[in-house]
Amino acid sequence: MQINNKSMGNKTTSTQSDQWKRFTKRFLIGFWGLFGAGVLTVFILFCLINGGLLGYMPPIEELQNPKNRLASEVLSADLESMGRYYIYENRVSVPYKDISPNVIKALVATEDVRYYDHTGIDFRGLMRAIVKMGKAGGGSTITQQLAKQMWSPRANSTLERFLQKPIEWVIATKLERLYSKEELLMMYLNQFDFLYNAVGIKSAALVYFNTTPDKLNMQEAAMLVGMCKNPSLYNPVRRPESALNRRNTVFDQMMKYGYISQQECDSLQALPIELSFSRIEHKDGVAPYFRTYLRQIMMAKKPKRSDYPEWNKEQYYIDKVHWKENPLYGWCNKNLKPDGTPYDLYQDGLRIYTTIDSHMQKYAEEAVDEHMRTLQKQFFREKKGKAYAPFSRKLKKEDADKIMLRSMRQSDRYRNMKAEGISDEKIQEVFNTPIEMNVFSYDGPIDTVMSPMDSIRWLKHYLRCSFVSVDGRTGAVKAYVGGTNFEHFQYDMISVGRRQVGSTIKPFLYTLAMSEGFSPCDKVENKPVTLVDKSGGRWTPKDGHGGGGLRTIRWGLQVSSNWITAYLMKCFSPEQMIVMMRSFGITSPLEPVASLCLGSCEINLQEMVSAYTTFTNKGMRLQPMLVTRIEDKNGRELATFMPTSVEVVNEETAYKMLDMLRAVMDAGTGKRARHRYGFKAQAGGKTGTSQNNSDGWFIGFTPSLVSGCWVGGEDRSIHFDRTAIGQGANTSLPIWANYMKKVFADKELGYEPSEKFDIPDWFDPNKNCIEENMDE
Repeated sequence: MQINNKSMGNKTTSTQSDQWKRFTKRFLIGFWGLFGAGVLTVFILFCLINGGLLGYMPPIEELQNPKNRLASEVLSADLESMGRYYIYENRVSVPYKDISPNVIKALVATEDVRYYDHTGIDFRGLMRAIVKMGKAGGGSTITQQLAKQMWSPRANSTLERFLQKPIEWVIATKLERLYSKEELLMMYLNQFDFLYNAVGIKSAALVYFNTTPDKLNMQEAAMLVGMCKNPSLYNPVRRPESALNRRNTVFDQMMKYGYISQQECDSLQALPIELSFSRIEHKDGVAPYFRTYLRQIMMAKKPKRSDYPEWNKEQYYIDKVHWKENPLYGWCNKNLKPDGTPYDLYQDGLRIYTTIDSHMQKYAEEAVDEHMRTLQKQFFREKKGKAYAPFSRKLKKEDADKIMLRSMRQSDRYRNMKAEGISDEKIQEVFNTPIEMNVFSYDGPIDTVMSPMDSIRWLKHYLRCSFVSVDGRTGAVKAYVGGTNFEHFQYDMISVGRRQVGSTIKPFLYTLAMSEGFSPCDKVENKPVTLVDKSGGRWTPKDGHGGGGLRTIRWGLQVSSNWITAYLMKCFSPEQMIVMMRSFGITSPLEPVASLCLGSCEINLQEMVSAYTTFTNKGMRLQPMLVTRIEDKNGRELATFMPTSVEVVNEETAYKMLDMLRAVMDAGTGKRARHRYGFKAQAGGKTGTSQNNSDGWFIGFTPSLVSGCWVGGEDRSIHFDRTAIGQGANTSLPIWANYMKKVFADKELGYEPSEKFDIPDWFDPNKNCIEENMDE
């Protein structure tokens, strides 16, 4: 049998070709099937992500209005940043136009060179990262990084990590459709955490370079942008070499993509990193006492009687009045956001424009510091070597021990030990055991060894002080110094603390007399006067000005005569005086007792200064104004505040009082402002010294500025033993005089020593009122 080899060969070739075709067809079907399935899977995956079924996808409303936790910023009247309120993040938004172009160029060149060309995802960068296994960068765009910062929580599982990137891609593409490139850059830079409570470019510029974002130079901008890769690794404070190398890498990138030349790159890389580093804490900033008080009143809640203990029920009624009459009191809870929730100072990014002038605040703090250093030296000299120090020599030892024990129990150390269940005996032992510590002094912390109880006694040696200054034409609070050192003595003696006011109360009684027909020229006998209270108790105040003869009422206020004052008190009643004081805006508790006329009651400094604006404002009292306006995080105005005045007395009565209070300054208890401190401008005022020199007061005013000062110990039993240095004319008046001289020296402030009181020609209080000049 003969076989045809050619036929068999063709048949074999044909079979192989068919097999190849079938294989190819199956392969293509399989490939495209898998590819299609992959595409479909990816499509379904992204649909599920977009719908929020796989991981969190923020709704469009949240993307349009991101819920950033923004710190609220407090600004002075001259637009200086005073500080911020925040809990979680010290972030303050800054608009794109206020960010240096150096920052923008460095950021784009380093993090996303095709930023202006893509729509949220840089596919070229992504493929390069995949091919090179991440060695050429992560492929994330600036928009993706923003999405991660704002809406991508930390992954807790493999699945969550797998979905993280796709979720960021979807969010990034949505952001690109909603915002311009400039807005996205602004959001990114306002969002990034640069460490040390520096969240956002504005905080970072302040913390690292003590400047603002618009003033960042090339090397400063490059350093901050370098931190965006890994702020901990490239921390310029702890890792200066790593930060320098990373900054120079940023310069290389900027040169590579044409933002700077090779020569500029070489010059910039040769520069060292120069920081002006300072941490930012809540207590840092201008006027910390003021900012603390402002925070408390803005976030106050509607008073409920059940929230106040029985011993503090009077405060409930005071707060109730403030809630009703003061629009700033409880502002955050009285005004709701569009979503119906109250405003939050710590997270809503409010901008609060205050009345404080940063220059006047500085002068007030300087005046307080300068005088208190001198006064403190006098106090240490008087108490040196005294076993009872810092208390009065009249205080019994057992009473001093009680004060020290109370202070111990109020300390954080005691409360923490008590919370741990430690016995009182062991706590006492700890508090009386010497340890290494540093304690406060005006010249800086002192490293020493002493017991915690001795450290409490040491701090009690330091006298406290408060000072506030108000514009007499508007009521705007221009300077607010609630204490001598906020870090160590945080109790605010302007608005929170109350102390006996001494003779600074006398003008209220004299105003009552003038409004009831008395004249400054009326004469009364200068002799002891006995007052009788409702229960029949008799009280005869002492006086140090000598008796006998007739004296005018004007003289009585001028030298702060207790006898003349008692005479006027006898003409009226404590109840009538309280009614008058309430019209002056005094809301502190007042008892209808005869000693009220000499200042036995306790009032805070802010109330007293506000009351004295009546004398410069023709009988109209000005309410203290702390804030002029409030804006939201987008700059939309939420509230404005205007000066508020209340009529207390008619103009003629106000002129009478103005004349008498000017006499106090020119020839009475306040004359040392003229003779010792060379204060020549027209002014009025009143000194005050409470019993045993526990409190020294001075409230003084010029035609356009009313200011007050209080000086005293933490406890009333801590004071000078000698009246010569313990009286208000020595402890408080010098602070006012030095402050006013500083204010007048700054011509840009607009307060001139040449100002005159506006007194009409028809008013002549000096007729038949020539008196002998006397001091207290």
